[in-house]
Amino acid sequence: MQGEAALARLGDGAVDSAPYRGMVRTALGIVQEEGFLKLWQGVTPAIYRHVVYSGGRMVTYEHLREVVFGKSEDKHYPLWKSVIGGMMAGVIGQFLANPTDLVKVQMQMEGKRRLEGKPLRFRGVHHAFAKILAEGGIRGLWTGWIPNIQRAALVNMGDLTTYDTVKHYLVLNTPLEDNISTHGLSSLCSGLVASILGTPADVIKSRIMNQPRDKQGRGLLYKSSTDCLIQAVQGEGFLSLYKGFLPSWLRMEDTLLHRDCGLQGQHFLSLWNPHGAPSDSSFYLRAICLVQSLKTNH
Repeated sequence: MQGEAALARLGDGAVDSAPYRGMVRTALGIVQEEGFLKLWQGVTPAIYRHVVYSGGRMVTYEHLREVVFGKSEDKHYPLWKSVIGGMMAGVIGQFLANPTDLVKVQMQMEGKRRLEGKPLRFRGVHHAFAKILAEGGIRGLWTGWIPNIQRAALVNMGDLTTYDTVKHYLVLNTPLEDNISTHGLSSLCSGLVASILGTPADVIKSRIMNQPRDKQGRGLLYKSSTDCLIQAVQGEGFLSLYKGFLPSWLRMEDTLLHRDCGLQGQHFLSLWNPHGAPSDSSFYLRAICLVQSLKTNH
């Protein structure tokens, strides 16, 4: 859904071969032409990426909130601190996870290459890592890292900042208490804001990571994320930056709601643990590992 008209310059033909419009039609087309399980194409690197990225950003954000910046006297975390902390957490987490994100994005394009009659590039996730490393070295694993951390900074600024702000407002100004309902409403708001801020950067990131490259590893379509942004707006219009917004938003909401259920579980565990509950970050990391292992085994 986030394909680009710029491919026409290379005579790729991919623009004419894209038969889908919208999330539902895209999903149905993938199922009909490639099979139901292809909806999970790239799930293994996605799991790797989620563990590294989510764990890294939550640990960083909690450390910044509790140790570096600190809360105010009324236990409130000021907005400006949330903005800076959220952006820094996103940048650090995404930089660490960039290799897994690169493999995920490229593996998810294999189905399109098959439909276009092109040879597949990867036999699996480990082959993808090895091939990218062999062709581009260590630097190759960080292809597209600049637009990737730009996206992460915007998403986390919208996610973590909105979440803390909305939750604090609801607890102080409404009859709601600090419980799962408040966390759920806060997650819905933060997911929407994060998707609005992050989708344009997500489109640019995906295009840069998927663009064809020469033997030196240089992109044939875009010189930089700024060049990609200009070409997208000039060639396809401003709304092209929001291709895939709906599935991106739904994915964001699902992730945030699962996170809050995990943090609520931490609260209940603390009632039974006489030695105190683990920190948000350590509990979150354990919860991620447990959920992802269950997904992998089933």
